[in-house]
Amino acid sequence: MYNTLLYTVENGICSITLNRPDVFNSFNEEMSADIIDALKNTAKDEAVRVVVLSGTGKAFCSGQDLKDIKGKLGERSLGESVIRRYNPMILGIREMAKPVICKLNGVAAGAGASLALACDIIVASETASLIEVFANVGLVPDSGSSFFLPRLVGYNKAFELITLTTKISAKEAFEMGFIYKVVAPEELDNVVNELALRYATGPTKTYSLIKKMLNKAYTANLNEMLLEEYYGQELAGRSEDYIEGVTAFTEKRKPVFKGK
Repeated sequence: MYNTLLYTVENGICSITLNRPDVFNSFNEEMSADIIDALKNTAKDEAVRVVVLSGTGKAFCSGQDLKDIKGKLGERSLGESVIRRYNPMILGIREMAKPVICKLNGVAAGAGASLALACDIIVASETASLIEVFANVGLVPDSGSSFFLPRLVGYNKAFELITLTTKISAKEAFEMGFIYKVVAPEELDNVVNELALRYATGPTKTYSLIKKMLNKAYTANLNEMLLEEYYGQELAGRSEDYIEGVTAFTEKRKPVFKGK
């Protein structure tokens, strides 16, 4: 289906795996276009209830493939590239009405780190790491890093990580609070699959409302969030999953959610 991705859907779980291991899954024009298209397809596919984003080989994603732009320095508009290639990927994840799990199998650098931070929840291998490398080549962070990092670690730590290009291990990121779980490399697949299956069999519509609510909380005031909670609860209370959840509770059994 894609030249630069592995894309599968099974048991409600869509796996999107960056597949350019020879260049540490760095972005070229084709891969960024493939990811944008894959996210659009996933968002529309009613069979998909959760997304797992990962990479093949040793890296998750090492950011822009600098060899791909060699000879074009000073000629191409980086701003245009951000708008056309990178922003749609980040928005595709954040606006996805389904949970997106990052299976952080290795290093996430530059826009690759941004891609990981855009996901809803991160499970990482002990060998994984994140690094904001933009300043090393005289650039500012993009793909949402300037938005996500200060909210996750505070201004001062974000300034340090971005300007000093400090690499942080998965364990350090876990201690900072933005990685859900760190596991041995050989356990990563099983742990992520268990988590994905939990989301795939959960109340999908509720998850989408929660995701929308938390995204809005970044910029809203209390009164706006109270109103958002009202809207969300009204919609959730009319879902089939709510009825099933309450019925299962009263019948003392495990609910069978259909994501409706």
